[in-house]
Amino acid sequence: MALPPQDERTMPAVVLKDVDKRPLDQVLAEMVSLVELHGHVVVVCSQAVPAAVERRLHTVRSLLESDRIALFRPELPPLGVAVLARQLRQLASCDLSPGVLASAGRLLTHYLHAGALLGSVARLDRIPVSLKSHARSWMPGSQFGVLAHPEPQLVRVGPEARLSGPEFGTWMLVARSQLPSDWVTGTLAPAWRVQGVREVPPPAESAVWWGTGRLVEFCTFLPDLSVLYQLVTSVRQGSCHWCGIDVIGDRCVFCSATAPVTTHPPRQIAAG
Repeated sequence: MALPPQDERTMPAVVLKDVDKRPLDQVLAEMVSLVELHGHVVVVCSQAVPAAVERRLHTVRSLLESDRIALFRPELPPLGVAVLARQLRQLASCDLSPGVLASAGRLLTHYLHAGALLGSVARLDRIPVSLKSHARSWMPGSQFGVLAHPEPQLVRVGPEARLSGPEFGTWMLVARSQLPSDWVTGTLAPAWRVQGVREVPPPAESAVWWGTGRLVEFCTFLPDLSVLYQLVTSVRQGSCHWCGIDVIGDRCVFCSATAPVTTHPPRQIAAG
């Protein structure tokens, strides 16, 4: 899912459609064209996409023998993945190197609060669900507020229902599908003191990720490009010891190499 631009500097997205269904040579040609045009490509996709999509993406990357293609599958619900991809598109207009930009995805996930209002948790397997909640989900009219990230939470919606939210100013994105969004926009958003609410169509993978089509997915995020840029540039940068690209964090998103473990020699104790 490609969200509309957040601001005039947001770079456009390229949606890779039917990656697992089109002939391999077509997908290869598309990826070669993107790499030649942009130099580096960061593919962001939900963990709810079919396994065949992930296999095809790894196949394409292996056949091209390219260390300029990064595959990033964050542990976020589909709407959270879409928000994160847009933030990376915002940062792509800045003076960040490809490695730092791609690495920024892991950093920015810490500033997202992603969840959903669900009509049933009977098939929810992404977060822990108690037997009592499972039983209550079969009761007519039951609704559940669920936070998947950063820490799993689940409450039955009622007058006392609360979900822990961000402790900093955010905007909220809401994607409604076959369920009224009153609790999300009228109760949760004010409780979290969000600065604005916008509604978008639901991502295609939402029903699979949440185990039901009766849901209202939501995600809070930092919308300001200057804040995102400050967060990323305030983190210490280093060079990947394998491919040499600049990164932040302990894993290179292009070659997947992890930072080597440094061992310190034993201290010499002088004899008296």
